[in-house]
This record gives sequence, C-alpha cells and structure tokens, in this order.
Amino acid sequence: MAVLAGKPAPDFTAAAVMADGSINDAFNLKDYLGGDYGLVFFYPLDFTFVCPSEILAFHNRMDKFKALGVKVIAVSVDSQFSHAAWRNTPTAEGGLGPVDFPMVADITKQIARDYDVLIEEDGVALRGTFLIGQDGNVWHQYVNNLPLGRNVDEFVRLVEALQFHQEHGEVCPAGWNKGDDGMQADAAGVAAYLTKHAEDL
Repeated sequence: MAVLAGKPAPDFTAAAVMADGSINDAFNLKDYLGGDYGLVFFYPLDFTFVCPSEILAFHNRMDKFKALGVKVIAVSVDSQFSHAAWRNTPTAEGGLGPVDFPMVADITKQIARDYDVLIEEDGVALRGTFLIGQDGNVWHQYVNNLPLGRNVDEFVRLVEALQFHQEHGEVCPAGWNKGDDGMQADAAGVAAYLTKHAEDL
C-alpha cells in the first residue's frame, strides 16, 4: 500500500455524474477543487450493500462539509451510466437518490491504481478515503477492506483538526475534537498538555 500522506494527490480526468444529475465527460479533480479542501472516497461497486450506507452517510453530512469548505468526490469502477441509474433508484429499492457530490466513473481503474486501492484480482477498489488540503497534498489516508464501513463523522473531525492546525499552528493530540486544547509542537508544549490532560487520554 502506497503512503500518499504528505504527497500531492494524484490528479485525474474521467466522466462523472455531478450533484445536479448532469454528466461531465471530462471531470478533473484539480480543476474541481480549485484550491479548496477535498475528500475523495472510493467504494467497490454500485448497487451493492455497504456502499449505499456510506454514500448516504457522506450525503447526509454535506452541510457540515460545505461549511468547512470541503468538496466531496466519490469514485468507483462503475460507468457514469450505472452511477446515474443508482442515483435515480429510490433508497427503498436499494438506490441512493440525488446525492450532493460528484460520482466519478473509474472505468479504466487507473484512478484506483494511482491511489493504490485497487484489488487487481477482483477489479474493484477498497474503501479508501483521502483528505486533500488546499495545497493539493494528501493530509490523511484511510483504507478499509470491503466488509468494513467507514465512520464519516471521523472525516469531519479530521478536517476540523487540519483547519485548527493551520489556523493556530498547534498540533492536535489523540482524541482531539473541535473546542479542545491543542498542543505546541515542542517539549514545553508536550509537558504543559500532558500535565493538564494525561489522565483523560
């Protein structure tokens, strides 16, 4: 598994179904982000099982992501036409409805290869999630095997942690949540933080 954290996020151009249901045959990640934060998540296949619960979990938190300035992008090896059909299928029938972010068609599987989440023998991607900063670099990567669904609230927390670090220059200790103390990244900062919080960790 390649470690992308700290490196530029692999760019890509592919067909995608946009949030308004239109198809963009040349969706480009870098252009779409335009210097904003990004959250790219891979899922195995349309019309499957764990995947719709995750996609709807991202959709249901889009107000939070938008408030944080984060653009969410879903990617799977299905075609844009399969994505569109799934979006047009009611949730009561295993569909998604009109989710509020682009769904990219990785037909060639090259995007999944570039992010090193492709299971070659199965031809599908692992449940990889990549937080991209305004600098275009990957700040966090997270990969689950197929049976394990993601906790989408964790990605909201990580964006908040990244933005706290960028605003205040402090680092975020274990279990940090918005409103918690940060830590100065030096020996005195560690000592001060642990004096106050060691028992809570």
